[in-house]
Amino acid sequence: MANKRLRPVPERPSNGTVTLVDSNVLLDILTEDPTWSQWSGTALADSRDAGVLVINPIVYAEISVRFERIEDLDEAIPATDFLREQLPYPAGYLAGKAYVRYRRRGGAKTSPIADFYIGAHAAVCGYRLLTRDSARYRSYFPRLTVVSPDSSSQA
Repeated sequence: MANKRLRPVPERPSNGTVTLVDSNVLLDILTEDPTWSQWSGTALADSRDAGVLVINPIVYAEISVRFERIEDLDEAIPATDFLREQLPYPAGYLAGKAYVRYRRRGGAKTSPIADFYIGAHAAVCGYRLLTRDSARYRSYFPRLTVVSPDSSSQA
């Protein structure tokens, strides 16, 4: 599977855009998904060229299921390439409110609140979100800049 590291470019600019990377993009690359790995790899590299890449503990946990050892996970997504941020408490509040709206609109209980937390983290911090799952994020976080396959540009 994924014994390669995700290193789209060697250095990050210090004054660029910050992009929170959703686990689906990273998993596309790590698993060499035949449908999405090329788009995800290009979008990740473009986001890295534009500034800083960020993950949070939820993204880290979602990716971890593909690895037997934490050392292998840390090698695949090194902290030198992906800034690891804690989850802001205001994002928890926003995620909860978005989840309630989702459920009131008839959303299934099977949709995890973690996805809402990822969007809320990006929203409260003013980050872009790199994901393939744009519809939900755009619906519940309308001010969030979402970079996705249906975006007009990737960076």
